Amino acid sequence: MRILFLAALFISPYCVKAQLDFVYIDSISVRGHKKTKENVILREMLISAGDTVSLAELSVLMDRSEELIMNTGLFNMAEISFKAWEGATNRVQLLVNVEEAWYFYPVPIFELADRNFNVWWVEQGRSLQRLNFGMEFAHLNFSGKRDRLKISAKYGYTRKYAVSYNLPFFNKAQTMGLSAEVAFLRNREINYATTGNKQDFFRDEENFLYQRFRTDLALSYRPRIRASHDFITGYRQNKIDDIVTQEKNPDFFLDGRSFQRYFLLAYRFAYDKRDVRPYPWKGKYFEAILEKDGLGIFDDRNALTFWANYRHYLPMGKRWSLGLESSAKFSFIREQQPYNDNRAMGFGSRYLHGYEYYIMDGLDMLMGRSALRFRLGEWGMDFGKAVPIKAFQKMPIRFYLSLNNDLGYANDPYTGRLNPLSNRILWGGGLGLDIVLYYDKVIQIEYSFNDLLENGLFLHLNLNI
Repeated sequence: MRILFLAALFISPYCVKAQLDFVYIDSISVRGHKKTKENVILREMLISAGDTVSLAELSVLMDRSEELIMNTGLFNMAEISFKAWEGATNRVQLLVNVEEAWYFYPVPIFELADRNFNVWWVEQGRSLQRLNFGMEFAHLNFSGKRDRLKISAKYGYTRKYAVSYNLPFFNKAQTMGLSAEVAFLRNREINYATTGNKQDFFRDEENFLYQRFRTDLALSYRPRIRASHDFITGYRQNKIDDIVTQEKNPDFFLDGRSFQRYFLLAYRFAYDKRDVRPYPWKGKYFEAILEKDGLGIFDDRNALTFWANYRHYLPMGKRWSLGLESSAKFSFIREQQPYNDNRAMGFGSRYLHGYEYYIMDGLDMLMGRSALRFRLGEWGMDFGKAVPIKAFQKMPIRFYLSLNNDLGYANDPYTGRLNPLSNRILWGGGLGLDIVLYYDKVIQIEYSFNDLLENGLFLHLNLNI
């Protein structure tokens, strides 16, 4: 339809001006949105009413705008088409047709407390004590402005009570936003040290050994579609039982402290030019964070840390894509840090394939990962009325093969003698099957190796809730 329209601009015998190289965007209308405000959708587009756009770029800008609308996570489908055009004046009317996703998730919490599935399944013997359960109420579009509200009560391994709210914009230009979070957590078990690059745990069935309170307030500035800035202030208050400092690790908070409190300031910059954020096929992403922990009000914490991450995705034809990623951490203050604030690799997305069972602490870290991916195919499942929620009735499924290759190094000058994988170059890699459900649910099943000649089957999940 889009190609036919562009062709008609050139061949129409009724208008001479249609042969010009530019069109005028007369209007943009939106259809299919019930909860989402129209200006939220229009904000993500690279085309606006009143723009003059070259014919050579028009189709590309429309395709990219569809991807940006989908990347909000608010829709199962977004399609931009031509509603009308006037050949005599080259005035174009566009129609944005969307299908809203499901926004409200009153879901029961049932999650692993460990870093990943394999650690829980193999090393922790599938212990039910290491599960978290409870209830989380997450609304991903609370007022229709793409604002997110989350309220959670969690029990089991970790008792957690948290409330968070994120408002992407509050000004007329839609460039300034606010977010806030308050959380209280406590555990009967604590990871008090790292030995042999494995976590050491201690548990007390009667008492809570580790308690944390945190609060954050952030101001965001997004002047353009791809770039964003976040200015964050926060407060941390942590307490451990005296038995941890006296018998397990006096450097958990350093100097035998059992109580820690500090304020923090942080700045985050992100530039996102990926086509599909949950599973990118082309584009690039850059993120940098500078965080100052401890502002001189209390003496419990003093750190200035820089984190950076760069990802580049290079499509090679229709079925191949190469993903490249580099991550770094650098500590400007070189004195020893509290144990729990000395993380480098092994948590979250900062891991090496084949090293899922290990953690590498340190003041500094450098990591590079690559994934050569092949698109196997795409299928769809239609559950019909068997699923009462319309947004989940049709489930597209995409399958990919991946060849992974990683390198990493963690600099740990203070406790590296206890952890042989620190202060040396590490390699890991292997083969994987990636499954993408709907638009943003990613399941990765991987068979990985490392330079210790270890291998195994690993599972990673990203449900984007």
